[in-house]
Amino acid sequence: MIRLIKLILLAGISLLSLENTIAGDINISGSHIILDGEKFIIKGICYNPVEKGQDKRSFSNIDEDLKIMNQANINTIRVYSPITDIKVLDKINDAGIKVIMSFGYNQNGNYDILSGTFINYVKKYKDHEAILMWELGNEYNYHPEWFNGNIQNWYTALNNGAKMIKEIDLNHPVTTAHGELPDIDLLEMCDQIDVWGMNVYRWDNPEEIFAQWSAISSKPMYLSEAGADSYMVSATEKYKAGENQQAQADAVNNILEIIFNHKDVCSGVALFAFTDELWKAGNNDVQDKGGWAPNSSGVPYDGAPNEEYWGILDVHRNKKLAFEVVKSKYKTIP
Repeated sequence: MIRLIKLILLAGISLLSLENTIAGDINISGSHIILDGEKFIIKGICYNPVEKGQDKRSFSNIDEDLKIMNQANINTIRVYSPITDIKVLDKINDAGIKVIMSFGYNQNGNYDILSGTFINYVKKYKDHEAILMWELGNEYNYHPEWFNGNIQNWYTALNNGAKMIKEIDLNHPVTTAHGELPDIDLLEMCDQIDVWGMNVYRWDNPEEIFAQWSAISSKPMYLSEAGADSYMVSATEKYKAGENQQAQADAVNNILEIIFNHKDVCSGVALFAFTDELWKAGNNDVQDKGGWAPNSSGVPYDGAPNEEYWGILDVHRNKKLAFEVVKSKYKTIP
């Protein structure tokens, strides 16, 4: 063993980097996520497949979806609640894609944070190779009303939840999806969070958030949501009102260009979203304009989040113009 260590040192390889090369390990090194000894950049998509006429997630189309994701060079999917079918997880892994697995706060005791049952899921699936990170909550900072009017209750639960995960799983980072940039006090309060995800909608230019993050933390960060919808409520000088795939594609192009120009700080993005979701704003059988999302005035290029038009595919898996943008941008990132 001593001779092996000497050979490693002579070859210029540190023991730390050797440790990081263990197959399947996900580690943190400085401001980067490390997978199998290499810096990992999330070329991701938010994935919540709800079919036309339905209001609940279904993986009935998983085989086709994974093929399309591979075509788009997607390496990570971010879901909003745990995937409980191991066959689905196996298929995702076989496609070479990782999962950011999210737990909600109150899901009626179904692998949620409030009941503590989320930890049962972690115990069950912590050795599954599809898992990239465990995620606790999705922009709950916008909803103090869910926590008896005191958002500190959520932050306490968040940090305690991350600590619980680390007691049983040291091989996967713990993240959260925070609405916009957290402040220093929050970072100190939630010191168990390894990677900070941020849902950021700053028109088509998230440039400033990377310097803002670097000023307060050296931990890894990524954009857990970013993007644009394909419907314009009002016309601009450049874009007509109504369904407008070009406006979406242009915005996504600009956003991804800026994100990947900051790989020294940002570990990537989970673009919102894979498919249109017809259940969000009206009749589940019809694609309605409108809908509501908190702090959404920064949605390009009309400041209006038309909630049923966010997919880079429509609900029938027809590719929008933004799909080709994602495919091209993700291909350029190793």
